[in-house]
Amino acid sequence: MKSYKWMISSVIAFLIVGCQTSQEKQIQSFIDQHVATVDPLRGEANLTMYTAEVTGAAEHFDKLKELRLRLNDIYTNRDDFEFLKRMKESDQVNEPRLKRQLDKLYLAYQDSQIDPKLQKDMIELSTSITETYNNYRGSVDGEKVTMSDIYRIMTTETDVEKRKKAWLASKEVGNVIIDDYLRLVKMRNKAVRQIGFDSYHTYALASGEQDVKEVDAIFAELETLTDKPFADLKAQLDTILADQYRIPVEQLRPWHYHDPFFQRTPLVYELNLDDIYAKHDVAQLCIDYYAGVGLPVDDIMDRSDLYDKPGKNPHAFAEDIDRHGDVRILANLNNDERWVETALHELGHAVYFKYHDPSEPYLLREPAHAFTTEAVAMFFGRLSRNASWMQEILDLTDAQKTRLEEVTWKYLRFQQILFARWAMVMYNFEKAIYADPDQDLNRLWWQLVQKYQLVNPPDAPVDAGWASKLHFTVAPCYYHNYMLGELLASQWHNYIAQNVLRRPSDRDISYTNDPRIGQYFRNEVFGPGAVYPWNEMIRRSTGETLTPKYFAQQFIR
Repeated sequence: MKSYKWMISSVIAFLIVGCQTSQEKQIQSFIDQHVATVDPLRGEANLTMYTAEVTGAAEHFDKLKELRLRLNDIYTNRDDFEFLKRMKESDQVNEPRLKRQLDKLYLAYQDSQIDPKLQKDMIELSTSITETYNNYRGSVDGEKVTMSDIYRIMTTETDVEKRKKAWLASKEVGNVIIDDYLRLVKMRNKAVRQIGFDSYHTYALASGEQDVKEVDAIFAELETLTDKPFADLKAQLDTILADQYRIPVEQLRPWHYHDPFFQRTPLVYELNLDDIYAKHDVAQLCIDYYAGVGLPVDDIMDRSDLYDKPGKNPHAFAEDIDRHGDVRILANLNNDERWVETALHELGHAVYFKYHDPSEPYLLREPAHAFTTEAVAMFFGRLSRNASWMQEILDLTDAQKTRLEEVTWKYLRFQQILFARWAMVMYNFEKAIYADPDQDLNRLWWQLVQKYQLVNPPDAPVDAGWASKLHFTVAPCYYHNYMLGELLASQWHNYIAQNVLRRPSDRDISYTNDPRIGQYFRNEVFGPGAVYPWNEMIRRSTGETLTPKYFAQQFIR
């Protein structure tokens, strides 16, 4: 069936080539030459990056800098940029896939007007900060600790002083990298002002085919929708935590929560979900689950580095190494709920990469947008707190599921509303950083945390611990995409329940052992890749463009 489909695509491509305009033939030739150069180089750079993140070894980071600069040199070619600009302005490139590739190349080459030396300096500085971050370990009572150690302390330790020390240790690296980070912010602003943007924040959204005003409007609507539900949930949580630590609610501080940034719901309700997963192999659970929905990941897991080691990036990510099938994740697995959610999430990214239609052009074998791959990851990551999923995947009895159900819904609902509030902190703070990097950012950070998360700052003078969030360095002005992803995950949830699984409601859907789920995603989302702009892909896959109404319907109202 696959080869037959490829033959049809080849025949169509042949017919299209025969009908191309002069401009279309020119852009096709440019694309062919471009891909021949970029394809092997990008694959080598991505593999080197992955190796550097796994090992923390300086020689790999040095090689990565060199490869990124070589890639960057391609996209800073001013003659090529002018050619692409002329092709766009000609309005003679009309074949849909060619036009889409032209649009994407134009955005990729837009940086070509930036001073090449500045580009080089930004790449080197960003890579250097990442290297420092990956190799840094905070200390508790003079002992170096990993992020896995910190998460364990913050989710299990009852000694408040130890919790505080672990929280402080998680922030140490922010103060180590802050000066370099602020230099990088100013360099980014300087670079994009050369091509007509007021700040890097505005540029980053525009280069992702997004508009700041539209994103602002979505976040403003979410703030209004979540204000009261979040305040109610947070008040209940604070009562529980204050009782556990035997302190008044007003004395609660950031280290009393179970995540260094309070971006995850503490596991404090009637059941601790970590206990449910403790005796299960997270990696095998995920392999079995994805196979059951027709999206096998065995090959991905075989290539992946899954467990903690010195020098390794302490978090998790997925990477499409070459757009030819080498997809892998990096993780630091423990058998607990956090890592079940994280592994499901990263494998969501990975299956999006793996199941692109290989007959589509190389430049379109990527997600429709950064936030659409986040949406897939979130769709699957949410399952770690879905009682019906847990029953199927962990072989629980009906009685065990009933006991879990009310608690998991509390966790899931709180997590979604909490994350919306956390994303507001990140979006508004980063927007402010690029608007004025010389303002008192440490003070601003805690103002936003108090406003959106209702968390009191430390009593001691505040520092740059916020910079320990590596997204600021490696994924600038990206965080809003996680929230847009949550909105789209709920939109897919609604559509799949009604139109794929034909369920009368979305209650008790386990999303297990049903190949229709994988088939839907492969046909409507993964296969097309970036053939369509992101909102067109969403319209085609759900019948509507992106809307917050299904997120509100699922978690707020």
